[in-house]
Amino acid sequence: MSTPTPQQRIGSGFGAGSTASEVLSGVDLSGKLAVVTGGYSGLGLETTRALAAAGAHVVVPARRPEAAREALEGVPGTEIGTLDLADLDSVSSFADGFLAAGRGIDILINSAAVMACPETRVGPGWEAQFATNHLGHYALVNRLWPALTRDGGARVVSVSSRGHHRSPIRWDDVHFEHGYDKWQAYGQAKTANALFAVELDRLGRDSGVRAFSLHPGGILTPLQRHLPTEEMVANGWIDEEGNPLLTSFKSPEQGAATQVWAATSAQLEGMGGVYCEDCDIAPYAPSDQTSVTAPGSASGVREYATDPKEASRLWALSAELTGLDAFAGNDGS
Repeated sequence: MSTPTPQQRIGSGFGAGSTASEVLSGVDLSGKLAVVTGGYSGLGLETTRALAAAGAHVVVPARRPEAAREALEGVPGTEIGTLDLADLDSVSSFADGFLAAGRGIDILINSAAVMACPETRVGPGWEAQFATNHLGHYALVNRLWPALTRDGGARVVSVSSRGHHRSPIRWDDVHFEHGYDKWQAYGQAKTANALFAVELDRLGRDSGVRAFSLHPGGILTPLQRHLPTEEMVANGWIDEEGNPLLTSFKSPEQGAATQVWAATSAQLEGMGGVYCEDCDIAPYAPSDQTSVTAPGSASGVREYATDPKEASRLWALSAELTGLDAFAGNDGS
């Protein structure tokens, strides 16, 4: 069993201002197949463009296939699938179709997400942010496991957020059945994204599958669609006309860089299970750091979001809720 990768910077040579195309400069992804959830909007769209420009064939599972086709028109080397992460039957249908084609996956980037939405229940009453951002991707990876291992291994990238600072996993009320807070629910879901990468990496590395999570940075994208303008103005993100006010905001091209780096960088060969930001492995956050209101006001990863025991416990809960576990009977050790 390999040694866990230390949660500390490696000096990648890239930084907060790096773009996805800069990260991929000189990288040839010809013959590689990537799957990017949410790959037709916001950071996902920039990720798809960058991977395709480097030669990868990119499959984009989309809840709105027509919107995806319009967004990706003119981007060569892409194809659209149908997938609603909040619907496990839809996840199963997409995965079954993909597996039937007999193709392997080299890169899987779980980029699709909802943020700070009004209280919404999906499936058997699951809180929508936890269900969509985490459980849907958990189910997708477990369903696609044969494709991820088909050609000797793959990288799975789980797009988390510094929003994970807002909440650990609420084991006593994961689905907010006793009072809903949209930001705490988002924080829990983003913590789940990070913990998912920790446990998937532990379970999958002997099969050549390595997993990473990351914070892409503060970026204004359609992810903010549920936020009232007044709230973003009050937080100091934008002015009343919708213009960005913070110099710490990244462009979408910069925001996509860390997930592209995690998915492709040779610097991460033999590593996994770590949380990244600004195109490097992130350090742990200072214990006295509290602010997460403004982009750039918080950095690093909370220890609870990389705790192996928390990660194992979340995997077990996710398996129970979804009825899926590609490693049932095999603890990966």
